[in-house]
Amino acid sequence: MDCKECETIHAHIFEKTFFWIYVPTSKAADRLKEIARHRGLEGEAFDQTSYRIVMGRADVGAFLTTLFGEFNGQELANTKIVTTKDETLSPSDMGRVFQADVFINRFQSQWIIESLEAKRYETWFQPIFHAKQPDQAFGQEGLFRLRDAEGTIIPPGHVFDVASKSDLLFTADLLARKSAVEAAAAGRLKGKIFINFNPSSIYDPAYCLRATAAAIEAAGLKPRDVVFELTETHQARDKAHLKGILAFYRSAGFGVALDDIGSGWSGLNMLHEMRPDYVKLDMDLVRDVHEDVFKQTIVKRLLQIAKDNGIKTIAEGIECAEEAQCLTKMGADYLQGYYFAKPAPVLPADENPLAEAS
Repeated sequence: MDCKECETIHAHIFEKTFFWIYVPTSKAADRLKEIARHRGLEGEAFDQTSYRIVMGRADVGAFLTTLFGEFNGQELANTKIVTTKDETLSPSDMGRVFQADVFINRFQSQWIIESLEAKRYETWFQPIFHAKQPDQAFGQEGLFRLRDAEGTIIPPGHVFDVASKSDLLFTADLLARKSAVEAAAAGRLKGKIFINFNPSSIYDPAYCLRATAAAIEAAGLKPRDVVFELTETHQARDKAHLKGILAFYRSAGFGVALDDIGSGWSGLNMLHEMRPDYVKLDMDLVRDVHEDVFKQTIVKRLLQIAKDNGIKTIAEGIECAEEAQCLTKMGADYLQGYYFAKPAPVLPADENPLAEAS
Protein backbone atom coordinates (compact mmCIF):
# COMPACT_ATOMS: atom_id res chain seq x y z
CA MET A 1 0.00 0.00 0.00
CA ASP A 2 1.46 3.33 -1.04
CA CYS A 3 1.14 6.64 0.79
CA LYS A 4 0.18 8.96 -2.05
CA GLU A 5 -0.16 11.99 0.23
CA CYS A 6 3.57 12.04 0.97
CA GLU A 7 4.72 10.70 -2.39
CA THR A 8 2.90 13.48 -4.23
CA ILE A 9 4.63 16.87 -4.34
CA HIS A 10 1.94 19.46 -5.00
CA ALA A 11 2.69 22.35 -7.34
CA HIS A 12 2.56 25.82 -5.81
CA ILE A 13 3.75 27.99 -8.70
CA PHE A 14 1.79 28.22 -11.95
CA GLU A 15 1.95 30.22 -15.18
CA LYS A 16 -0.27 32.71 -13.38
CA THR A 17 -0.19 32.41 -9.61
CA PHE A 18 -2.56 33.95 -7.08
CA PHE A 19 -0.73 34.52 -3.78
CA TRP A 20 -3.07 34.73 -0.78
CA ILE A 21 -1.02 36.25 2.03
CA TYR A 22 -1.83 36.86 5.67
CA VAL A 23 0.64 39.07 7.57
CA PRO A 24 0.81 39.49 11.37
CA THR A 25 0.60 43.31 11.58
CA SER A 26 -0.75 46.26 9.63
CA LYS A 27 2.79 47.63 9.34
CA ALA A 28 3.88 44.40 7.68
CA ALA A 29 0.86 44.73 5.38
CA ASP A 30 2.00 48.20 4.35
CA ARG A 31 5.42 46.83 3.42
CA LEU A 32 3.81 43.97 1.50
CA LYS A 33 1.71 46.44 -0.50
CA GLU A 34 4.82 48.52 -1.21
CA ILE A 35 6.66 45.42 -2.47
CA ALA A 36 3.79 44.64 -4.85
CA ARG A 37 3.58 48.26 -6.02
CA HIS A 38 7.34 48.52 -6.57
CA ARG A 39 7.37 45.32 -8.64
CA GLY A 40 4.30 46.34 -10.64
CA LEU A 41 2.19 43.45 -9.40
CA GLU A 42 -1.59 43.42 -9.22
CA GLY A 43 -2.78 43.34 -5.60
CA GLU A 44 -5.97 43.51 -3.58
CA ALA A 45 -6.41 44.04 0.17
CA PHE A 46 -9.22 42.19 1.95
CA ASP A 47 -8.63 43.71 5.36
CA GLN A 48 -5.71 45.23 7.28
CA THR A 49 -3.64 42.03 7.30
CA SER A 50 -4.90 39.95 4.35
CA TYR A 51 -3.76 40.54 0.78
CA ARG A 52 -3.88 38.84 -2.61
CA ILE A 53 -1.16 39.38 -5.24
CA VAL A 54 -1.22 38.01 -8.78
CA MET A 55 1.96 37.37 -10.76
CA GLY A 56 3.41 35.37 -13.60
CA ARG A 57 5.90 32.55 -13.07
CA ALA A 58 8.83 34.78 -14.05
CA ASP A 59 8.02 37.29 -11.29
CA VAL A 60 7.89 34.84 -8.38
CA GLY A 61 11.61 34.59 -7.64
CA ALA A 62 12.20 38.34 -7.39
CA PHE A 63 9.04 38.82 -5.31
CA LEU A 64 10.03 36.17 -2.76
CA THR A 65 13.60 37.46 -2.59
CA THR A 66 12.31 40.96 -1.84
CA LEU A 67 9.87 39.61 0.75
CA PHE A 68 12.73 37.74 2.45
CA GLY A 69 14.79 40.90 2.55
CA GLU A 70 12.03 43.20 3.82
CA PHE A 71 10.55 40.95 6.55
CA ASN A 72 12.47 39.84 9.62
CA GLY A 73 12.59 36.24 10.78
CA GLN A 74 9.69 36.54 13.21
CA GLU A 75 7.50 38.22 10.60
CA LEU A 76 8.28 35.54 8.02
CA ALA A 77 7.45 32.79 10.51
CA ASN A 78 4.09 34.43 11.28
CA THR A 79 3.19 35.30 7.69
CA LYS A 80 1.05 32.64 5.98
CA ILE A 81 0.97 31.97 2.24
CA VAL A 82 -1.23 29.78 0.06
CA THR A 83 -1.30 29.86 -3.74
CA THR A 84 -3.95 28.98 -6.33
CA LYS A 85 -4.22 28.83 -10.12
CA ASP A 86 -7.16 31.21 -10.19
CA GLU A 87 -9.01 33.69 -8.02
CA THR A 88 -10.94 30.98 -6.19
CA LEU A 89 -9.76 29.93 -2.73
CA SER A 90 -11.40 26.70 -1.55
CA PRO A 91 -11.34 24.87 1.80
CA SER A 92 -9.10 22.16 0.30
CA ASP A 93 -6.41 24.80 -0.28
CA MET A 94 -6.04 25.23 3.49
CA GLY A 95 -3.93 22.07 3.57
CA ARG A 96 -1.32 23.84 1.44
CA VAL A 97 -0.85 26.88 3.67
CA PHE A 98 2.82 27.57 4.49
CA GLN A 99 4.70 29.90 6.74
CA ALA A 100 6.40 32.45 4.49
CA ASP A 101 9.90 31.28 5.45
CA VAL A 102 9.00 27.67 4.63
CA PHE A 103 7.40 28.72 1.33
CA ILE A 104 10.54 30.64 0.34
CA ASN A 105 12.75 27.68 1.27
CA ARG A 106 10.57 25.37 -0.80
CA PHE A 107 10.79 27.68 -3.81
CA GLN A 108 14.58 27.83 -3.45
CA SER A 109 14.79 24.05 -3.08
CA GLN A 110 13.13 23.32 -6.40
CA TRP A 111 16.19 21.23 -7.24
CA ILE A 112 15.12 18.69 -4.59
CA ILE A 113 11.60 18.49 -5.99
CA GLU A 114 12.91 18.07 -9.54
CA SER A 115 15.36 15.32 -8.53
CA LEU A 116 12.76 13.42 -6.49
CA GLU A 117 10.15 13.63 -9.25
CA ALA A 118 12.71 12.54 -11.87
CA LYS A 119 13.80 9.69 -9.54
CA ARG A 120 17.41 10.83 -9.63
CA TYR A 121 18.17 9.00 -6.41
CA GLU A 122 19.54 5.66 -5.29
CA THR A 123 20.71 3.81 -2.20
CA TRP A 124 24.29 2.93 -1.46
CA PHE A 125 25.20 0.41 1.22
CA GLN A 126 27.97 0.28 3.79
CA PRO A 127 28.73 -3.06 5.50
CA ILE A 128 28.67 -3.62 9.25
CA PHE A 129 31.13 -6.27 10.45
CA HIS A 130 31.36 -8.63 13.40
CA ALA A 131 33.90 -7.16 15.84
CA LYS A 132 35.47 -10.52 16.62
CA GLN A 133 35.31 -11.65 12.99
CA PRO A 134 35.98 -8.46 11.02
CA ASP A 135 36.15 -10.36 7.74
CA GLN A 136 32.47 -11.32 8.04
CA ALA A 137 29.67 -8.85 7.37
CA PHE A 138 26.80 -8.81 9.85
CA GLY A 139 24.62 -6.46 7.83
CA GLN A 140 24.39 -3.49 5.49
CA GLU A 141 23.27 0.09 6.15
CA GLY A 142 21.36 1.79 3.35
CA LEU A 143 22.41 5.39 2.66
CA PHE A 144 20.32 7.68 0.45
CA ARG A 145 21.99 9.47 -2.47
CA LEU A 146 20.29 12.24 -4.46
CA ARG A 147 21.72 13.57 -7.72
CA ASP A 148 21.23 16.95 -9.37
CA ALA A 149 20.41 17.46 -13.07
CA GLU A 150 24.09 17.02 -13.98
CA GLY A 151 24.32 13.72 -12.10
CA THR A 152 26.39 15.09 -9.21
CA ILE A 153 25.62 13.58 -5.79
CA ILE A 154 24.41 16.21 -3.32
CA PRO A 155 25.66 15.74 0.28
CA PRO A 156 22.90 13.80 2.09
CA GLY A 157 23.07 16.01 5.18
CA HIS A 158 22.36 19.06 3.02
CA VAL A 159 19.50 17.32 1.22
CA PHE A 160 17.64 16.43 4.41
CA ASP A 161 18.39 19.76 6.07
CA VAL A 162 16.89 21.65 3.14
CA ALA A 163 14.01 19.17 2.90
CA SER A 164 13.18 19.76 6.56
CA LYS A 165 13.15 23.54 6.13
CA SER A 166 11.03 23.24 2.97
CA ASP A 167 8.33 20.90 4.32
CA LEU A 168 9.65 18.14 2.05
CA LEU A 169 11.00 15.87 4.78
CA PHE A 170 8.00 13.51 4.68
CA THR A 171 8.39 12.89 0.96
CA ALA A 172 12.20 12.65 0.96
CA ASP A 173 12.32 10.31 3.95
CA LEU A 174 9.60 8.02 2.58
CA LEU A 175 11.29 7.73 -0.82
CA ALA A 176 14.65 7.09 0.88
CA ARG A 177 13.16 4.21 2.86
CA LYS A 178 11.50 2.68 -0.18
CA SER A 179 14.68 3.08 -2.23
CA ALA A 180 16.67 1.22 0.42
CA VAL A 181 14.17 -1.65 0.44
CA GLU A 182 14.11 -1.96 -3.34
CA ALA A 183 17.91 -1.78 -3.66
CA ALA A 184 18.47 -4.39 -0.94
CA ALA A 185 16.00 -6.74 -2.57
CA ALA A 186 17.47 -6.23 -6.06
CA GLY A 187 20.97 -6.95 -4.76
CA ARG A 188 19.76 -9.89 -2.62
CA LEU A 189 21.92 -8.63 0.22
CA LYS A 190 22.72 -11.03 3.03
CA GLY A 191 22.44 -10.29 6.72
CA LYS A 192 20.57 -7.49 8.45
CA ILE A 193 19.47 -4.51 6.36
CA PHE A 194 19.59 -1.21 8.30
CA ILE A 195 17.20 1.40 6.93
CA ASN A 196 17.50 4.99 8.20
CA PHE A 197 14.54 7.20 8.89
CA ASN A 198 13.86 10.43 10.72
CA PRO A 199 11.11 10.19 13.37
CA SER A 200 10.13 13.79 12.59
CA SER A 201 8.87 12.57 9.20
CA ILE A 202 6.15 10.43 10.79
CA TYR A 203 2.71 11.79 11.67
CA ASP A 204 1.07 8.55 12.72
CA PRO A 205 3.18 5.34 12.80
CA ALA A 206 0.44 2.89 11.79
CA TYR A 207 -0.51 5.11 8.84
CA CYS A 208 2.74 6.69 7.70
CA LEU A 209 4.94 3.61 7.98
CA ARG A 210 2.59 1.25 6.15
CA ALA A 211 4.11 2.16 2.75
CA THR A 212 7.56 1.07 3.92
CA ALA A 213 6.22 -2.12 5.50
CA ALA A 214 4.28 -2.89 2.32
CA ALA A 215 7.39 -2.31 0.19
CA ILE A 216 9.35 -4.75 2.37
CA GLU A 217 6.67 -7.39 2.00
CA ALA A 218 6.43 -6.85 -1.75
CA ALA A 219 10.21 -7.14 -2.09
CA GLY A 220 10.20 -10.51 -0.35
CA LEU A 221 12.37 -9.40 2.56
CA LYS A 222 11.82 -10.97 5.97
CA PRO A 223 10.91 -8.55 8.79
CA ARG A 224 13.44 -10.19 11.12
CA ASP A 225 16.23 -9.22 8.71
CA VAL A 226 15.28 -5.52 8.60
CA VAL A 227 16.39 -3.00 11.23
CA PHE A 228 15.00 0.53 11.23
CA GLU A 229 17.60 3.00 12.40
CA LEU A 230 16.20 6.18 13.91
CA THR A 231 18.34 9.16 12.96
CA GLU A 232 18.20 12.70 14.32
CA THR A 233 16.78 11.33 17.58
CA HIS A 234 18.04 14.47 19.34
CA GLN A 235 15.19 16.31 17.58
CA ALA A 236 12.50 13.87 18.72
CA ARG A 237 11.18 15.72 21.76
CA ASP A 238 7.90 13.80 21.86
CA LYS A 239 8.90 10.58 23.61
CA ALA A 240 5.40 9.11 23.43
CA HIS A 241 5.43 9.57 19.65
CA LEU A 242 8.84 7.94 19.38
CA LYS A 243 7.69 4.99 21.51
CA GLY A 244 4.71 4.60 19.18
CA ILE A 245 7.04 4.35 16.19
CA LEU A 246 9.16 1.70 17.89
CA ALA A 247 6.05 -0.23 18.96
CA PHE A 248 4.79 -0.30 15.37
CA TYR A 249 8.03 -1.69 14.02
CA ARG A 250 8.40 -4.26 16.78
CA SER A 251 4.82 -5.47 16.38
CA ALA A 252 5.57 -6.03 12.69
CA GLY A 253 8.67 -8.09 13.53
CA PHE A 254 11.36 -5.54 12.60
CA GLY A 255 14.41 -4.62 14.65
CA VAL A 256 15.09 -1.09 15.90
CA ALA A 257 18.37 0.81 16.24
CA LEU A 258 19.16 4.22 17.73
CA ASP A 259 21.87 6.34 16.17
CA ASP A 260 24.53 8.54 17.81
CA ILE A 261 24.25 7.28 21.36
CA GLY A 262 26.54 9.36 23.52
CA SER A 263 25.74 12.72 21.93
CA GLY A 264 23.16 15.30 22.95
CA TRP A 265 19.65 14.15 23.75
CA SER A 266 20.39 10.61 22.53
CA GLY A 267 21.90 9.52 25.82
CA LEU A 268 21.24 7.11 28.61
CA ASN A 269 17.61 8.20 28.88
CA MET A 270 17.08 6.96 25.31
CA LEU A 271 18.49 3.54 26.17
CA HIS A 272 16.37 3.30 29.28
CA GLU A 273 13.08 4.46 27.78
CA MET A 274 13.24 3.11 24.23
CA ARG A 275 15.04 -0.21 24.80
CA PRO A 276 16.27 -0.60 21.19
CA ASP A 277 17.70 -3.80 19.77
CA TYR A 278 20.86 -2.01 18.60
CA VAL A 279 22.63 1.24 19.40
CA LYS A 280 25.31 3.05 17.43
CA LEU A 281 28.04 4.85 19.30
CA ASP A 282 28.46 8.46 18.29
CA MET A 283 31.36 8.91 15.84
CA ASP A 284 32.88 11.65 17.99
CA LEU A 285 33.41 9.08 20.73
CA VAL A 286 34.89 6.57 18.28
CA ARG A 287 37.37 9.00 16.71
CA ASP A 288 40.86 8.42 18.21
CA VAL A 289 39.35 6.51 21.13
CA HIS A 290 42.56 4.48 21.42
CA GLU A 291 44.43 7.68 22.35
CA ASP A 292 41.86 9.24 24.69
CA VAL A 293 41.45 7.74 28.16
CA PHE A 294 38.43 9.95 28.91
CA LYS A 295 36.61 8.70 25.80
CA GLN A 296 37.48 5.14 26.73
CA THR A 297 35.87 5.58 30.13
CA ILE A 298 32.63 6.84 28.53
CA VAL A 299 32.57 4.15 25.84
CA LYS A 300 33.22 1.34 28.33
CA ARG A 301 30.30 2.52 30.45
CA LEU A 302 27.95 2.80 27.46
CA LEU A 303 28.94 -0.64 26.19
CA GLN A 304 28.40 -2.19 29.62
CA ILE A 305 24.98 -0.58 30.05
CA ALA A 306 23.94 -1.86 26.62
CA LYS A 307 25.20 -5.35 27.38
CA ASP A 308 23.43 -5.46 30.75
CA ASN A 309 20.17 -4.65 28.95
CA GLY A 310 20.57 -7.07 26.06
CA ILE A 311 21.25 -4.34 23.49
CA LYS A 312 23.80 -4.99 20.73
CA THR A 313 26.31 -2.22 20.02
CA ILE A 314 27.71 -0.90 16.74
CA ALA A 315 30.75 1.39 16.68
CA GLU A 316 30.56 3.49 13.51
CA GLY A 317 32.99 5.86 11.85
CA ILE A 318 36.06 3.69 12.39
CA GLU A 319 38.97 4.92 10.28
CA CYS A 320 42.01 3.01 11.52
CA ALA A 321 43.05 -0.39 12.86
CA GLU A 322 43.85 1.03 16.31
CA GLU A 323 40.27 2.28 16.78
CA ALA A 324 38.87 -1.07 15.68
CA GLN A 325 41.16 -3.01 18.02
CA CYS A 326 40.40 -0.75 20.98
CA LEU A 327 36.63 -0.95 20.53
CA THR A 328 36.73 -4.72 20.05
CA LYS A 329 38.73 -5.08 23.26
CA MET A 330 36.20 -2.90 25.13
CA GLY A 331 33.33 -5.13 24.00
CA ALA A 332 31.64 -3.57 20.95
CA ASP A 333 29.62 -6.19 19.08
CA TYR A 334 29.90 -4.77 15.57
CA LEU A 335 32.13 -2.33 13.68
CA GLN A 336 31.51 -0.01 10.75
CA GLY A 337 33.54 2.64 8.99
CA TYR A 338 35.81 3.64 6.12
CA TYR A 339 38.59 1.46 7.57
CA PHE A 340 36.54 -1.59 6.53
CA ALA A 341 34.53 -0.34 3.55
CA LYS A 342 33.09 2.87 2.15
CA PRO A 343 29.44 3.19 1.06
CA ALA A 344 28.98 1.96 -2.50
CA PRO A 345 26.19 1.26 -5.00
CA VAL A 346 24.70 -2.21 -4.93
CA LEU A 347 26.18 -4.60 -7.46
CA PRO A 348 23.86 -6.84 -9.49
CA ALA A 349 23.05 -9.95 -7.46
CA ASP A 350 25.06 -12.26 -9.74
CA GLU A 351 28.18 -10.05 -9.25
CA ASN A 352 27.74 -9.31 -5.56
CA PRO A 353 29.69 -11.47 -3.06
CA LEU A 354 27.35 -10.23 -0.30
CA ALA A 355 24.21 -11.47 -2.11
CA GLU A 356 22.05 -14.39 -1.04
CA ALA A 357 22.10 -17.37 -3.36
CA SER A 358 19.01 -17.43 -5.58
